[in-house]
Amino acid sequence: MSKIADIIRKVKNTTCSVVVVAAGTSSRMGEDKLFLDLAGKPVLARTLLAFEKCDFVDEVVLVTRLESLEKAGDLCRDHHIQKVRKIIIGGETRTESALAGLSSLDKDAKIVLIHDGARPLVTEEVIRDAMHTAAMYGAAAPAVPVVDTVKEAEQGVVRDTPDRSRLMAVQTPQAFEPNIIKGALTKAVKEKKSYTDDCAAVEAMGFTVRLSKGSPENIKITQPMDIYTAEAVIRSRHE
Repeated sequence: MSKIADIIRKVKNTTCSVVVVAAGTSSRMGEDKLFLDLAGKPVLARTLLAFEKCDFVDEVVLVTRLESLEKAGDLCRDHHIQKVRKIIIGGETRTESALAGLSSLDKDAKIVLIHDGARPLVTEEVIRDAMHTAAMYGAAAPAVPVVDTVKEAEQGVVRDTPDRSRLMAVQTPQAFEPNIIKGALTKAVKEKKSYTDDCAAVEAMGFTVRLSKGSPENIKITQPMDIYTAEAVIRSRHE
């Protein structure tokens, strides 16, 4: 079998395990954004249901805070979310939480995805494309082109204007071969480094990350205004 044919076979037969990181403090929102109502369902429920509906997702591990553990369990029960196999307590940083989630996945997982609990509008297309890209290349992240001009500044003074045509806004789920991301996050935790983006830990190890197809609708709920934007997207989908 040729190398290309082997890759095609691997991609077609790929399934994945998912870590949903939901252990943040929601400091910018002022309250726990993951349990806010979003068009009739909590934000976190919509996030988990997006993966529940994907037939190529085998399992989900939910990483949350200690004080949200019982609430997260009730949410999964109330919304009939069956693919969440474990709900665990995260660490002090996102990097520690992601590694804890990875360590709790099925050891037979071929591709693992790490997703922000506060991205409830992710679609099957975005999930599948990230998974397939990682199956081909080892590491992938969905991304969309940056539409605004970006300034690099220091103490309120512009230092540089990067070429916008080369800038991409990266989203989740980010997808990896398990050994690559586990090794990268283990190294980061050991060296006391924290990344807001899991691919950054992989890049620090010298691995190449490929970009998969993102979506402008795949927003992260960070500020109160984001709820209104997300509700508009849901209405446009006729959900």
